[in-house]
Formats: sequence, structure tokens, C-alpha cells
Amino acid sequence: MEQRRVYLDHSATTPVDDRVLEAMMPFFKVDFGNPNSIHAWGRRVREHVNGARERVASLLGAEPREIIFTGGGSEADNLAIKGAAFALKARGKHVITSAIEHHAVLDTVKWLGENGFDVTILPVDAQGMVSPETFRNSLREDTIFATVMYANNEVGTVQPIAELGAICRERGILFHTDAVQAAGHVPIDVRTLPVDMLTLSAHKMYGPKGVGALYVRRGVRIPPLVHGGGQEFGLRSGTENTAGIVGFGEAALLALDRFENGDDEKERFLRDKLIDGIQARIDAVLLTGHRTKRLPFHASVCIEHIEGEAMLLRLDAVGIGASSGSACTSGSLDPSHVLLAMGLSHVTAHGSLRLSLGKDTTEADIDYVLDALPPVVETLRAMSPFGRK
Repeated sequence: MEQRRVYLDHSATTPVDDRVLEAMMPFFKVDFGNPNSIHAWGRRVREHVNGARERVASLLGAEPREIIFTGGGSEADNLAIKGAAFALKARGKHVITSAIEHHAVLDTVKWLGENGFDVTILPVDAQGMVSPETFRNSLREDTIFATVMYANNEVGTVQPIAELGAICRERGILFHTDAVQAAGHVPIDVRTLPVDMLTLSAHKMYGPKGVGALYVRRGVRIPPLVHGGGQEFGLRSGTENTAGIVGFGEAALLALDRFENGDDEKERFLRDKLIDGIQARIDAVLLTGHRTKRLPFHASVCIEHIEGEAMLLRLDAVGIGASSGSACTSGSLDPSHVLLAMGLSHVTAHGSLRLSLGKDTTEADIDYVLDALPPVVETLRAMSPFGRK
């Protein structure tokens, strides 16, 4: 009998939806024109790029002109952060972020700190939450820009973005959020959400890799990172990844359909069953992230007296794809900067396990994981250097 395979690493990447792939295929061979060409081949592709821009904009309640396609979420974060800093440096040089950001944000802000800007990195509480009060108290007269992620990729905590954005708006400070983990999974409406810029990525929502987008509110002016032909309204030069962009548009459309069908409620049910089941069947398990203010598809725990990488290998051997945290830092032996910022010890952080569900995850998949995980933990605890004394 073929071994069951359960992929629970959708925070790292999602499979491309069949309908997304079907929408993309003509743009590799049939509709191959350059969308910047004025002939019929180019004009036809331009229409599809514009259509995809409308669909991605609809996902956020934005205007199509406010969507800038990029080569991914990290590029969009860099465009927002460096763009805002250099556009506003005449007003001040103080920039704020949080300690649990993805490295695409954290390292970019730190780079600003090495190049003449003052940086404040805010702490978080034990659930990975940024306090609006702490945020407000960190503002200075020369604060020009703040960036706080919408939801954390390692522990799933959803931040109080509306409150943080409102504080920035009161003070005339530009505010960006990295919504790569949230966009397409929770409803976001920038018509009411007080953010000036927002990052999203196609491959986190059943679209292709290599394409992302930055929402830039109308009226916000930032300089480009990539200069050249002036594509994407002058903010991202380079011939557009037309197949990827069309796929992104289709993925955004499908995400809206899932919201209407209530699929996020199904994910919440399975997520809670997984969390509750792990804590019921294995002792000394710490839930990481906020219990309820977390992404609907995201479960994360630290299992005491165990080494996480060994656990992942054992789970892989029984057909379960999981993660110990950010896929972007896999291979590093250092404990997660997110978990350390939440106050966990190095030993506890080494036992982290992230299980992120997808739209096709079934209750039978969750049951399989709940049956498979306890014996893996029992075996590893018996041989672990972090074992109980």
C-alpha cells in the first residue's frame, strides 16, 4: 500500500491551483508578446496584465493603479521600506519595525540603520503580539515610517494592524504591512484598513512563485529600486512576468471565491482540532502564537525535550511535510528569532513545529498526523540530548 502523504507546510509555499496553471499556460507559447509592444501581440498580453491587476486589486479593495507587480514578496518589502525611507529622509530618519518580522523586512530595516537611519525594533509579548501602547510610545518627532507584519509566518499571530495604522495616520507617519502570510487567507480591505503600503505574494495563495505585488495607496510617492524601462508606473522596471502575473490574478479571484464559500471556517475547525489533539496526546507541549488571533490555517507548537530538525525528518519519513519555522532560514542551526523574541528559551525554541494547512487538507489528514506524531516524539525524547532529567 502506498504511504499516505500529508503536506502541512503551506506557509512556506502552496501548490499552484489547476485553474491558475490553466490560465497561465497560453502566455508561455501562444500569447508570448511583450506587453509593452504596440503591435497586436503586445496589446493582447497587455489586456491580460491589466485584467490581472484588476483582480489582485479586487482582493484588497484597492484601485488597479495602486497595484505594483514585483518579483516576489521580498522585493515588494524592499521597495516599500527603502522607498519610504529615501522619499521621506528630509523630514526625519527614524524608522520602526517589530522584532518578529520576516527577514525580508527585518534585514532591510537593519540595512537602513547601517546607512544613516535610526531604527527602533519593538518587542512583542509572549503570544507574539505588538502592543499598540508600546508602538505609540516609540514614536518620535522625526519618525517617518513604520512597518509591522500583518501576520507572523512562524507562529501565525495576527497583529492589531488597524490600531497601529490609525496611530500612524494621526501622526502623519507612513505605514506598511507585510501581508504575505495573510493575503488570500483572511479578508483585507484597504478602503477601511489604515495602511499606506501592503505586500503580498502569489505563491502563498495557490499562485506561481516569482511574482508578488506591493499595494501603494494613491498619493504615496516612493522612488523605484529597479530603474530601466519604466514599467509598473515607473516603480518596477523590467519586462513583466506575464504568465506569473496572469496566474496571480487568477489566484486572487479564487481566494475571493473561497471567502464567499466560507472555506476559512473549515480551515479554522481543522486547525483547532490539530492544536487540541496535539496538546491532548503529547505532554509538555507549548502552543506558540495567540490562541485565537491567529491565521485560520496555522498551527504552531514547541514540544519540550526534543530537537525539532530530527522531528521533521521523522515526520517526513512517515509522509508528513512540516516545518520548524520559516522556510527561508531552513538549514540554520540557530533558534528562531521570532520564538526568542517571544521569550522562549533556546532549548524550548529548538523543539518548534509549524503545521500550516491548505484548502485541500482533510480531516483524515489531521487524524493521520495526530496518530503519527506521538510515537515520533516518544522515540526522539528517549534519545534526545534535551531529554528530561
